[in-house]
Amino acid sequence: MIIHLETANDPRVSDYVSLTDVQLRKVKEPAEGLYIAESPKVVRRALAAGHQARSFFLAEKRMPEVLDVLEAHPDVPAFVGTGAMLEEITGINLHRGAMAAMHRPAPVEIGSLLAGARRVAVLEDISDHTNIGAIFRSAAALGVDAVLISPRCADPLYRRSIRVSMGAVFQIPWARLPEGPGALDVLHEAGFTTAALALEPDSLSIHELAARNEAKLALILGSEGYGLSPETLASVNHAVMIPMYAGVDSLNVAAASAVAFFATDPRRQ
Repeated sequence: MIIHLETANDPRVSDYVSLTDVQLRKVKEPAEGLYIAESPKVVRRALAAGHQARSFFLAEKRMPEVLDVLEAHPDVPAFVGTGAMLEEITGINLHRGAMAAMHRPAPVEIGSLLAGARRVAVLEDISDHTNIGAIFRSAAALGVDAVLISPRCADPLYRRSIRVSMGAVFQIPWARLPEGPGALDVLHEAGFTTAALALEPDSLSIHELAARNEAKLALILGSEGYGLSPETLASVNHAVMIPMYAGVDSLNVAAASAVAFFATDPRRQ
């Protein structure tokens, strides 16, 4: 259902208004059960993952690129306008030319997510959406089976996370851990060895951890500023560090995740 916009004040496009306001999106998207998929490639990956579109939003000149998508979903409204009008609505330069407001899928139950998984990533209070997207992209590329995130972790379905991940957030099953102490108990009960990436006096090197070839391994990564909480470090089986040179003691969390995922891939052992 193609709808040509005549004004930027059309109330039917409220899902796309002021996408630059991060705090607004943090509140609005989960509360209203939606997320924004940005770019034709990401929209296609979201739909391929079984997610349902609530509307499409695109520049007139990009219609030929996504005409097959629109034809496959004739009951979903597709709002079409000039690039200038779309920028006025969203507050951003929509240089990729297409977006979709998507219904959020139902949360995944942690037990079913862990069933059959061998390698899991756990993200504690990582607040940067770019880092979240990069971690999910590395997880998909390097064979991680699932991702668990803490209650205060940034939203993997925020549009920047999705865009940076190139849609990998749709490929990797993920769920939020419960609030409070003992959140990692579900991993231990499921038979996972937990390994926190942290520079501790007794840290194993990532090579030593990889040599153990654990049957089930959960790699835990902490926030950009403060790292992992003392409670988490006290509850894991191992602390693990990546050996470095030139007096550098840490990597960006997304870079560290890629190194750790690669080094512990059981297919490389």
